[in-house]
Amino acid sequence: MVTAGKKLLGDLMGRKSKVSMSGPAPDAVVLAELRALRERVPKLTGALVASSDGLLVAHDLPPQIEPSRMAALAASHLSLSHRLATTAHGGGFHEVVVNGTGGHVVIYAAGWTSLTVLAGPEVNVGRLHLESRPVARAIADHLTAITNDPGKDRATKTH
Repeated sequence: MVTAGKKLLGDLMGRKSKVSMSGPAPDAVVLAELRALRERVPKLTGALVASSDGLLVAHDLPPQIEPSRMAALAASHLSLSHRLATTAHGGGFHEVVVNGTGGHVVIYAAGWTSLTVLAGPEVNVGRLHLESRPVARAIADHLTAITNDPGKDRATKTH
């Protein structure tokens, strides 16, 4: 049985059949949110939205990062983090922060999707959270709304 979220994701990606398409057709609202986030946060190097099972919804990533691979990695990390939080505290999950020598990766839960942001090592992490958390909520709300109202317009241009 196909859930509404998976059907929407299939529609967003242009995969109404099993014939593969040349690439995803990101939702214009989601893509605009990602681009605006990058403009607002200095040292933010990219962002993407992926379904909980790792399928790419939309991205604003630098060319050296392969979006589908990053979406799959983010979903995997999100799943493990959710399980860790549930096991340790019995509660829900909101976000995970990975601090590396080359920068930060932050994954925010966003409904049936996740928002992943990439930033350089000198980013102000507080500012990153301040700007990214509302974007994750807005994306979750938007995707939930179009899941419940499948007649809403979707983008046709790829990134």
